[in-house]
Amino acid sequence: MTDRVGVLAIQGDVDAHLAALERIGAEGVPVLREKHLADLQALILPGGESTTIAKGLERLQLWQPVRAFAESGRPLLGTCAGAILLARASRNHPVPTLGLMDVVALRNDYGTQVNSFAASADPDSDPRFLGLRCVFIRAPRLTGAGPDVEILVRVDGEPVLVRQGNRLACSFHPELTQDTRIHELLVSQPLR
Repeated sequence: MTDRVGVLAIQGDVDAHLAALERIGAEGVPVLREKHLADLQALILPGGESTTIAKGLERLQLWQPVRAFAESGRPLLGTCAGAILLARASRNHPVPTLGLMDVVALRNDYGTQVNSFAASADPDSDPRFLGLRCVFIRAPRLTGAGPDVEILVRVDGEPVLVRQGNRLACSFHPELTQDTRIHELLVSQPLR
C-alpha cells in the first residue's frame, strides 16, 4: 500500500514537497480542510511565511485538527516555517505555535532573503545524513532543545534537523534538492 502523506497547502512550496513524495513512491495530498487529514499516514508543514500559515490555520480552523493528528501518533515534518509552527514557542516577532516539539524557533535568525545559503551537514551529524545539502531561506534557528529532542543534523555546530518521537523539524528546505532522505525518514517513522 502506498503511503499517503499530506502537505499543508495554505502557503509555501507545497508543489516541491509533493514532487519529493512522488520521487519516493508516496502519494502526496494537499491539505486545506480537516477532512483531508483522515486517511493520511503523515503530514508535512512546509516552509513559507509562518505568519501567513498561522493565520491560514486559524481561518481554516485547522489548529486543533493538526494537533489531534499529531496526538493520534502519526508522524509530522515541519520545514523552515513549518518547524516554527511545530515548536513550543517562537521568538523574533513571535507567531502562535502548535507546541508539538520541545524546541524554541528563532524566526529568520539566519538572516533575510538575501542571506539565503546552502551548506552541507557537519561531519558529526547522524551518519544517515552525511553529505546532506541544506538550503536555508530566511531560516529559523532551533534552540533550547528539551531532553527528549534528538539532534540529527548540525550545520556549523547548530542543530538544523531535530526529532522528538516521530515528529521532525528542520530549519532548511529539503524539498529544494533532489535528496529525498528527509522525506524517506518521515514515511519510515512508526506510529506512536
